[in-house]
Amino acid sequence: MHSKKIILVLTVICLACTSETTTTKFIGKFNVEKDLYLAQFDCKTDTDDIFSIAAVATMLGNSRFSNVNNHAVTGAYGIQEGLYVPPNELFEIAFGTHWSDAHSNFEETLSEVTKIVTNTLKEGGDIWIAEAGQSNFSASLIKNIKNTLPSINIKNRIHIVQHSDWNENNTTPDDLTYVKENTDYIKIPDGNVVDNGSPGFYTEEKVNWKNYIADPKLISIWEKAFEIANKYNGKDGRHSNQAIASGGMDFSDVAETCWIFGFNELKNSDQFFKEFSTSNN
Repeated sequence: MHSKKIILVLTVICLACTSETTTTKFIGKFNVEKDLYLAQFDCKTDTDDIFSIAAVATMLGNSRFSNVNNHAVTGAYGIQEGLYVPPNELFEIAFGTHWSDAHSNFEETLSEVTKIVTNTLKEGGDIWIAEAGQSNFSASLIKNIKNTLPSINIKNRIHIVQHSDWNENNTTPDDLTYVKENTDYIKIPDGNVVDNGSPGFYTEEKVNWKNYIADPKLISIWEKAFEIANKYNGKDGRHSNQAIASGGMDFSDVAETCWIFGFNELKNSDQFFKEFSTSNN
């Protein structure tokens, strides 16, 4: 009888442990209960980031992402030449209070984001950085974290996802080397290309996004994105994005976010809007 009681107790413990494990909610690689999603945009000098901001907001606005801890940063650029594309009006609509402006105040933003990241790491969560731009800001952030939390294994806990050779080439070389050596740096196929292993979110044809987006807030986000992109695309020496100039879309940087959250099978912009249609909410 004694051995049977021991077996019964062990069985109950095992079942409890299994139940606890299976209730942990993941979206792709992201642990909703602990992790932080950090979206960093350079907004210099290509207007593709403007559409990427709207696309990220579309994903986060879906009910599946309602409990995702997130923060966004603008002005996370590197050494590229060209003028900045002011996105603040769009950021306010898209992210509410969950964003920081490294273009206007780099040090204040670095301090603010360091605090957010530090709190997540202390609580046992991982950091998932989608770099819609260069790695300069990430390098400064990682240095701060290493100084603040020297005992944390950053190599295992901070994940940086990058899709663009151009972004890497316009990062200060020492900063790029630093983030590659000190974080879980993941390079995925370029999000400008279809059928290469990442979603291809660059299209020169018109995308009928209004067929899928009915939520008033998301409509206002996309309308503001078109307004800003059309105002600044190719203006005053800024990069002229052919897809946007042709009336299409470019939110290629969102391939990284799709990889993090397990939507890497999406092929193109049409499939993106079908997946995150308002009707899915």
